[in-house]
Amino acid sequence: MRAWQVPEPGEPRAVLRPVGDAPRPAPGPGQLLVRVRAAAVNFPDALLVRGQYQVRPPLPFTPGVELCGEVVERGPAPAEPGDLPAEPWRPGDRVIGTPVLPHGAFAEYALLDAAATFRAPDCLDDAEAAALHIGHQTAWFALHRRAALRPGETLLVHAAAGGVGSAAVQLGRAAGARVIAVVGGAAKAATARALGADLVVDRTAEDFVAAVRTATGGRGADVVFDPVGGAAFTGSTRCVAFEGRIVVVGFAGGEIPAPALNHALVKNYAILGLHWGLYQTRDPEAVRAVHRELCALAAKGTVRPLVTERLPFEAVPDAVQRVADGTTTGRLVVLP
Repeated sequence: MRAWQVPEPGEPRAVLRPVGDAPRPAPGPGQLLVRVRAAAVNFPDALLVRGQYQVRPPLPFTPGVELCGEVVERGPAPAEPGDLPAEPWRPGDRVIGTPVLPHGAFAEYALLDAAATFRAPDCLDDAEAAALHIGHQTAWFALHRRAALRPGETLLVHAAAGGVGSAAVQLGRAAGARVIAVVGGAAKAATARALGADLVVDRTAEDFVAAVRTATGGRGADVVFDPVGGAAFTGSTRCVAFEGRIVVVGFAGGEIPAPALNHALVKNYAILGLHWGLYQTRDPEAVRAVHRELCALAAKGTVRPLVTERLPFEAVPDAVQRVADGTTTGRLVVLP
């Protein structure tokens, strides 16, 4: 099969290598072999390629953490009865999930854990279905499980035109919140407006802290969704409301802030962390429940992954590099 592999850590454009005769992976106990129909590009893919992710597969490996695929073959039954899948997957089933590394999504075939595989919603095409899983699950858990967002509250979303940020805007609106979207540049501002944000702030042209204070009459944002870190987090502490909640989702800006906890004490706000992947091992039923909720919202048209580019297989290195550099809008999806 064709696959993109990482022989050594580095920048995606520099180190990703095409392999035309890579062996097709064989599904182990409790695994599924799937033909990849679409692979969504995520920021963790860049971290994997750079060797900076919390998971470091043995070299060489195929990255790609999110896909929509078609079941080809089931592996043997798992050794533990508790690892049985929620559905008896069959060849031909259209599914989404997070591949089992080192056999990632940037290949013609990949492996999925059958117990952590989900049926692709019929209302979404392959590219949209591939982009539904990680970003929208992350945003849902951040807003509802961690921050307990309530109708009528003000939600501040950083990187609102990006993959996970756009999901947070959609889910914030679905929850009845007033959404303030922070973006970088006029084009991304237009995207955030199209997503339905109530207020869009271009951080390259104005101070988002002042804009949030003005828009809320000095109260501040009740919930902050922060996948950026650095200056975005620091500024958020200056415009978070009394008893507000800042959810730390990631550090796409490259800087991990060191918060002054005395400031959180004085202003009475909470700093919450979200590692969505932990729910897949600690509370998999919650992940399945959220998938059902997301599918229902997608069927209503309330949420829809913002797929801005559908790319050929040859574009993988450039796509991962662009996501790493923060120059993209919405989701990039590779179609093998």
